[in-house]
Amino acid sequence: MIPDKEIKKQYKPIFWKNPEKYYATKVLIEEGFKRGICKKCGKPYWSTINRSTCGDPACSGEGFSFIGNSPCKNKLSYIDVWKKFSEMFEKKGYTAIKRYPSVARWNPTMDYTNASIAAFQPYVISGEVEPPANPLVIPQFCLRFGDTDNVGVTMSHHTGFVMIGQHMFVAPEKWDQNKVFKDMLDWNLKGLGLKKEDMTFHEDAWAGGGNLGCCMEMFSRGCELWNQVYMLYEQTNNGVKDLKIKVLDMGLGMERNAWFSQGAPTTYDAVFPKVLEQLRKKTGLKYDEKLLRKYTPYASLLNNDEAEDMDKAWKVVAKKMDMGVKELKEYMMPTSNLYAIAEHMRSALIILNDGGLPSNVGGGYNLRMLIRRSLGFIDKNKWDIDIYEVCEMHAKEMKPLYPELSEKLSDIKKILEVEKKKYGATKEKTFRIIESLKGTKINEDKLLELYDSQGVSPEMLGIHAPENFYAKVSELHEKVEQVAATEKGEEYDLKNVEETKPLYFEDYKLTKFKAKVVKVIGNIVVLDQTAFYPTSGGQIHDIGNLDGNDVVQVWKQGKIILHKVNSGEFKKEDVVHGEINFERRLQLAQHHTATHIVNAAAKKVLGEHVNQAGAFKDIDKARLDITHYEAVTDEELKKIEKVANEIVQKGIKIEKKFYSRNEAEKKFGMTIYQGGAVPGKELRIIDIKGVDIEACGGTHLDNTKEVEKIKILKSTKIQDGVVRIIFTAGKAAHEESKGESANVEKLKELLKCSKEEIPGRC
Repeated sequence: MIPDKEIKKQYKPIFWKNPEKYYATKVLIEEGFKRGICKKCGKPYWSTINRSTCGDPACSGEGFSFIGNSPCKNKLSYIDVWKKFSEMFEKKGYTAIKRYPSVARWNPTMDYTNASIAAFQPYVISGEVEPPANPLVIPQFCLRFGDTDNVGVTMSHHTGFVMIGQHMFVAPEKWDQNKVFKDMLDWNLKGLGLKKEDMTFHEDAWAGGGNLGCCMEMFSRGCELWNQVYMLYEQTNNGVKDLKIKVLDMGLGMERNAWFSQGAPTTYDAVFPKVLEQLRKKTGLKYDEKLLRKYTPYASLLNNDEAEDMDKAWKVVAKKMDMGVKELKEYMMPTSNLYAIAEHMRSALIILNDGGLPSNVGGGYNLRMLIRRSLGFIDKNKWDIDIYEVCEMHAKEMKPLYPELSEKLSDIKKILEVEKKKYGATKEKTFRIIESLKGTKINEDKLLELYDSQGVSPEMLGIHAPENFYAKVSELHEKVEQVAATEKGEEYDLKNVEETKPLYFEDYKLTKFKAKVVKVIGNIVVLDQTAFYPTSGGQIHDIGNLDGNDVVQVWKQGKIILHKVNSGEFKKEDVVHGEINFERRLQLAQHHTATHIVNAAAKKVLGEHVNQAGAFKDIDKARLDITHYEAVTDEELKKIEKVANEIVQKGIKIEKKFYSRNEAEKKFGMTIYQGGAVPGKELRIIDIKGVDIEACGGTHLDNTKEVEKIKILKSTKIQDGVVRIIFTAGKAAHEESKGESANVEKLKELLKCSKEEIPGRC
């Protein structure tokens, strides 16, 4: 496929040559807008006034000219932006839906939701799954860490932000670009109260994820307020083709719209003013609104991505403000640090609420970076700020938008306390590192290595962080694609073979079945239907026989199930009789159901932040990897085992049912993906009533009592933020207990003492 940048370049001239075909020109002309070509960048734009440039700050040189001078008739608070937007669009026939979690467990290609459209990738975009509503609007909290260094400096950047999405997924004949554009024009006119002469629309191209289309960007006074993308085509090996489903992907920055409408000095003062007011009281930091209004229009010159020489950039900004660099920095550096703390801890609150945990890998790495940057700024300025209290402030201020942020604060407090201790330990380690580095030249690569391996930031070493340092740190741990837990074996030629009907979903006790052979490849047999469970979802395969010939391995290739036999002659169209080894099947089902129960018990004992990070079920034992911020103590393990066995003894019915993905998400919420991404149009939901609900394709019991017993053997911390619990269930648990009893008897005899007198572990 052609790279996104290249294909955009190819298609821009095509789109621009026929604007009436690709853009809502009918609406623009009716509303009095005229098309022009920017003399600086050559991009077509639409405006009601005569102008020589497109209005992008890079071309106009205006910067943010709305500060202290907003052209909006309606001054909207941050919360009011969504309230007014959703009310307007519901009247236009859109359905307002709740946000999806910021931790994107349903999507194997990303750690965090980075755009409103990501909530519907990949299955809705492909047309495989119906959207939750159509058309819809959503206040989606998104995370992007590329601008971390700019937060608090440019006064416009965020790591976490709400992208209000306007989305539609329709067949080509139902596509109405003029209507969806007119709806957004109405937002400008009636929602913000903007005059037409204060709007400029840019024609552009968009590409991403193998899709291609055109887009219309909306600017006013140097500020981009929204971008309406029209996904019309897909890239294939045979070139660009029309999408079967046309997708509307409009993203409106809620922070930008609130800031723009208020004309506030900074985005942060518009978005979380109450939090900042409390932090200024705690720190005694003066709020110089007049100085900030002068500074912010020039602050973009300090953008780490664009400034070649940061010292020179500070001199330019200071000169424009008629101030000395030292004088400007004396106020701006602490102010910048305070804004960054407030912004970072808002992002951290939402990630933690949604089940993310700080760690040294993956998305957890970025979360830890935000927390440690905040703690570093607090130390640097010697402020008496508790980062948990900042989270509390945000939860209160955001309650009208996201009421759920107040529900898990006690868990969040515990997690942050542990993070503060780890940060303190790293600070102590820093002194030793400084000693060892004396006389050594420390370049950027060394700083990145120290932060990545030791958690030591440049600030801890008394060094100013290089340009884009934290963005580069984030890139080290960007997740491109989740590696599947089940190792892929040899691929066989299964062309024209239909998918195998799985019988093991119907009844885990089904042990005998009849089927037709549809393909034979050596000692590999493919049937039209089978009761043999293939290795998948962290559960090993069944064994048994086909017409008396041992089946020794079973696995899936796509939706086709393959059986490896150790003997026998099989031919296509043969009718065969299969039989499952039920003792093994039962033990595996006990271990799989027990995995769900132990996961629920761990969540109850350790906190709501617990999610499954991995699992494996074998005959003799099973293991469950859970997300947790510290090692699990022996006492906690005993509690988890006790709670798990209480669930077993309650004899709770286990419901196993298929739902469409959309129906499952609506009925049970996104917690069904706590074990990670699950492919497919339909999801099999395992519902242990009142205990645990998960999307899962494994073999499960009908009642918790069939688990018989759960015995936890041990736990180990396998990586930062992930703990492995090893346990047994059913017959394996009974065997383990017998073995333990035998060992106790041997010790009693050897030590000549009672059971109570046997020494514990040291």
